[in-house]
Amino acid sequence: MAGSGDVIIEFIRIGNAVRVSAVCSHTGREVQIVGDPRASQKELEALAVKKLQYVMKRDAEKKQSPNKGLLA
Repeated sequence: MAGSGDVIIEFIRIGNAVRVSAVCSHTGREVQIVGDPRASQKELEALAVKKLQYVMKRDAEKKQSPNKGLLA
């Protein structure tokens, strides 16, 4: 996720909530949040992108760390 154009954002209104999906166009990794429809689109988008960055960072750290525990 080098630039802001690397993320696809989708907003779907579901009853009294808005589901926001953020997809990394390079990896295809997708995350979703559910937010208040009264919140601004900019706020919801920023939150979804922040979650995507967190999940991608967490996944990258898991790949680098050695497996813990025993394999049977």
